[in-house]
Amino acid sequence: MIEAVIYGLIYLALLVLAVYVVLWVVGELGITLPPQVVKIIWIVVVLVALLVLVQTILPSFPKLR
Repeated sequence: MIEAVIYGLIYLALLVLAVYVVLWVVGELGITLPPQVVKIIWIVVVLVALLVLVQTILPSFPKLR
């Protein structure tokens, strides 16, 4: 159980890092994203993070596919 939680946290850290790097590269290329779009992207990341954590802690939770 603890191993699954640690793997889940590592996965989440990599996901957040990847989104941050993509947003940073887009900004460095001179493409300006509106602040509302950036907020929506981070909200989606938070929702995915919550889904991963819930499915890691409660493996019997139904997966929506």
